[in-house]
Amino acid sequence: MHVSTAPLVPDRPRAIVIGAGVAGLAAALRLARGGMQVTLLERHAHAGGKIRTLPSAAGPVDAGPTVLTLRHVFDELFAAAGAQLDDHVTLIPQGILARHFWPDGSRLDLHADAEASRAAIADFAGPQAADDFARFHARTATLFKAFDIPMMQAPAPRLGALVPYVLRQPRLIRAMAPLSTLNQSLARQFSDPRLAQLFGRYATYVGGAPHLSPAILSLIWQAEAAGVWVVKGGMHKLAEAMAKLAQKAGVEIRHRAHVDEIRVTGGRATGVTIGETTLEADAILYAGDPRALATGSMGAALKVVAPQTRSLPRSFSARVHSFAATPQGVDLTHHNVFFGADPDREFRDLAAGRLPPDPTLYLCAEDRGQTTAPPPLERFEMISNAPATETETPPKDLDQWHHQIMQKIADMGLAFTPTPPASTMTTPQHFASLFPQTLGALYGQTPHGLTAALRRPTAQTPIKGLWLAGGGTHPGAGVPMATLSARHAAEAILRAQTSTSMSAPTATPGGMSTG
Repeated sequence: MHVSTAPLVPDRPRAIVIGAGVAGLAAALRLARGGMQVTLLERHAHAGGKIRTLPSAAGPVDAGPTVLTLRHVFDELFAAAGAQLDDHVTLIPQGILARHFWPDGSRLDLHADAEASRAAIADFAGPQAADDFARFHARTATLFKAFDIPMMQAPAPRLGALVPYVLRQPRLIRAMAPLSTLNQSLARQFSDPRLAQLFGRYATYVGGAPHLSPAILSLIWQAEAAGVWVVKGGMHKLAEAMAKLAQKAGVEIRHRAHVDEIRVTGGRATGVTIGETTLEADAILYAGDPRALATGSMGAALKVVAPQTRSLPRSFSARVHSFAATPQGVDLTHHNVFFGADPDREFRDLAAGRLPPDPTLYLCAEDRGQTTAPPPLERFEMISNAPATETETPPKDLDQWHHQIMQKIADMGLAFTPTPPASTMTTPQHFASLFPQTLGALYGQTPHGLTAALRRPTAQTPIKGLWLAGGGTHPGAGVPMATLSARHAAEAILRAQTSTSMSAPTATPGGMSTG
């Protein structure tokens, strides 16, 4: 077990954070800055969770999230730690958000500047399509602004509070299209079906299908429209910076520390066991998929936590290639999307638990979009949506499916030298093994249904002293949302510690401060 040590301070309240993904790192940092003595436990040999890398001939290649959006979330986190984000990572803004390719040979770039996107769409599909986009952009901006504070920024949003909020704004109801799926709404908004296909794929950012997801998920576009940044060196550099900052704040990070049980005594979480070792704590934050607690895998007493995760459908997973090669053919940018010919069939197959024969492929050219020209041997991550699976048994179709995908890319004008082998792929079965009790799902429970966001677990649990954070917890999946969940949980823990200290005259607050 690798241990990053920090001195013990007996009079400071102790917190244990389980899981060193972005949520665990962000929460540990906030708790330490708030005056707590924090131990961060991670079962793997690295911090970052799903921000992970695999080796390649060109160096570490990302095998998880690829870019940073909603930068202000991280600016605020680093500022709360008395630091500046730009002093710890190099962020490169992207003028082109993504380049999109269709089987008919058409191509479209979307830009960080909305007017540039509108002009590109006019050239791509005509003035009517450009006007459609302008209206869509304005409508989703209204949605994002309206729901940022009462949903994403709220620790525990409630339907009873949201309904009156929405009813007071008829314009907001029209923008939400509450009786429509995302597919239905986009079909009405775009005269060109290729644009409906393009913006429908944003449902996959939270592991859903556009024909089953609520129309309100169109607001995800605004997270990208607000800016996309490439982290120089790869997204794992962000996780490394967060870990170093947490250690500087006094967080003890233990790698290869698999928690066997969260101990509950008298209805309160009191500590954790790692093999034959027991660690006690005043507060415990679980920063993994809450389904692991609901299934009782860390103790039968925890089954009361997030019980809905045992029965609600899981989000999609993915097959992810991570490799180094020299590309030939179509010009690439950092983000590239190669669409399938029939999106309806693609998502019907995924929803039914089948791999689509002609999937949309997302290709991240990790060395593009930098301040320098890409090297001869570049790093790539290629993602295809796949159903989550309950089994950890390796699939039998990998070689055949891999050949099929490489042929699809070749048919769309792109080849790689050397051709990456199937062994460069991470499958849903691998994800299920890496992250136990997730069933291989990458985004927690499914986003399907109008009230899906309100069914996610929040930071507070029925067990005193135990809180939740992460992509499976409110406000949802994705690096920025998981980081927001960490803020919600850390603030709740610090409030609880302050309340306990104030109600117990003999307790020592330990310099509690939100920093």
